[in-house]
Amino acid sequence: MSINKDTVLITGASTGIGAVYADRFAKRGHDLVLVARDMGRMEALAERLRGQTGVAIEIIGADLTLDTDLAKIEVRLAKGDIGILINNAGMSLNGSILENGPTELSRIIALNITAPTRLAAAAAKVFAAKGEGAVINIASVLALAPEMFDGVYSGTKAHLLNLSQAMAAQLSEKGVYTQAVLPGATRTEIWERSGKDVDAFPEGFVMAADDLVDAALVGFDRREPVTIPPLPDMGQFDAMQQARAAMGPNLSKSAVAERYREAVAA
Repeated sequence: MSINKDTVLITGASTGIGAVYADRFAKRGHDLVLVARDMGRMEALAERLRGQTGVAIEIIGADLTLDTDLAKIEVRLAKGDIGILINNAGMSLNGSILENGPTELSRIIALNITAPTRLAAAAAKVFAAKGEGAVINIASVLALAPEMFDGVYSGTKAHLLNLSQAMAAQLSEKGVYTQAVLPGATRTEIWERSGKDVDAFPEGFVMAADDLVDAALVGFDRREPVTIPPLPDMGQFDAMQQARAAMGPNLSKSAVAERYREAVAA
């Protein structure tokens, strides 16, 4: 896969994890396409990175919860000059499922599920046709811990993990590399925007965005399908995967499991 200097499209690129990815890929010599709502921040970031690295940087203002703006980014990907897509844009909820209404729930689904799914599909079609390309989906460790917090945010991130693993299994032979990155709590503006105090977490709980991205890029260079920067022993995740795979032959059968027949008979 010759994606060493391919143009990188990053969503949610104005701040936080997305801005750090922009910095790191620019310093690797990649041209960038930055996508976010905040044009002012993206322009400032682009000006700094152009001055430091000399790479070409395109800026696209877009609210990915809007179908028209999302379609605009799909069209941009279809041009065929993008080699790496980073699906980073996302949001959390202020409060639980009991404290949010249809508007808030629809918005988080649009941004955290619909947008990255459609963009991953648009990119994958181009990459598979070329025989090379990479999709990085920023999920979350909460995809593995649905009991924590509200379940809606973690559910959207579980979707991204599921999508990434399916793409890795089905598209790797077509030259498409897919990486799911699962951050733990990371110091970004998502906390303030969702009404949470990031400083209320215990000491040693929150990772800096720079450290998160640098670790994720080590996983990217190693072509890991799943990268979990805070997890000391990846064997724990591998064991979970093996246990899940072991259930596979028993997940669909014509007969009801004996344990349910016994309960009915009783």
